[in-house]
Amino acid sequence: MDKAPDAFRTISEVAQELDIPQHVLRFWETRFSQIKPMKRSGGRRYYRPDDVDLLKGIRRLLYGEGYTIRGVQRILKEHGVKSVQGLADSAAAVSFGAIEDAIGASLMEPEEETGVRGSRDTDDDDFQGEEAEGIDFRFSETDDEEILTTFRKGGTAAPAGPSAIDRERLGRVLSDLVACRDMLDLALKDG
Repeated sequence: MDKAPDAFRTISEVAQELDIPQHVLRFWETRFSQIKPMKRSGGRRYYRPDDVDLLKGIRRLLYGEGYTIRGVQRILKEHGVKSVQGLADSAAAVSFGAIEDAIGASLMEPEEETGVRGSRDTDDDDFQGEEAEGIDFRFSETDDEEILTTFRKGGTAAPAGPSAIDRERLGRVLSDLVACRDMLDLALKDG
């Protein structure tokens, strides 16, 4: 028997509905202060309907639209909880002002969890040397399908999984990264 739409849900029910593990929901609670489940005896979590809609919107932004956690945090800060809750309906269009700026800014900022070492202090505009003649610095063509087949194939597809456009974009980015690595290897070899 299904619960009423306005009923509170346990973490296991929400995890099953969103098709994500419970530990991911607990992690999101630490990253998104707007998620506030009620906690009862024994620390059991109960999610309100608004919390479930917010989680659906966050899931769609992270998994369906490709945002980073920092990007979703910025959207919540700039556009509010209601705008993200509105994304719980899969037919709702994602339309935030300056959405590309938020993505770009979140990609430029280092993630807290990564612990990246050896970050560069120089800027590309400071480059004073000349480009080597005869080297084509454009990105080379690679077989996108070959790259994509290296990903682990899951079981049943999640409702908000990557679309064909996302796969194509991912393939282009991966081929660009391979070309960058080749250019760096060549520069280090010649240098």
